[in-house]
Amino acid sequence: QVHLVESGGGLVQAGGSLRLSCVASGRTRNEYAMAWFRQAPGKERELVSAVTWSGASTYYHYSVKGRFTISRANAANTVYLQMNKLEPEDTAVYYCAAAFGGMKAQQFEYEFWGQGTQVTVSS
Repeated sequence: QVHLVESGGGLVQAGGSLRLSCVASGRTRNEYAMAWFRQAPGKERELVSAVTWSGASTYYHYSVKGRFTISRANAANTVYLQMNKLEPEDTAVYYCAAAFGGMKAQQFEYEFWGQGTQVTVSS
């Protein structure tokens, strides 16, 4: 089992920045990919960004490319999502997810989930 706890959400004006953090505990000696998903009201959960264990490979949803940066510090069992130039459309609950092995593309492939953190961007 891997237990995930997110933090860093909040209310920010459009154009502002936030940094989300997700700390993992439990079976953290195994290599695992990590990802950030988000779910806005009335919409399906979508993959925002993902990173491999080594950090060498990353994925970004087209809508956040150039604005968001995912990174991880394995020594601290932590993954970050730096979000810059935030837009009202980024408003959602952001979830951290983990999966043993390589980076996954589908929600169902992630075995472990955090409780979510709310990000609200005002116009």
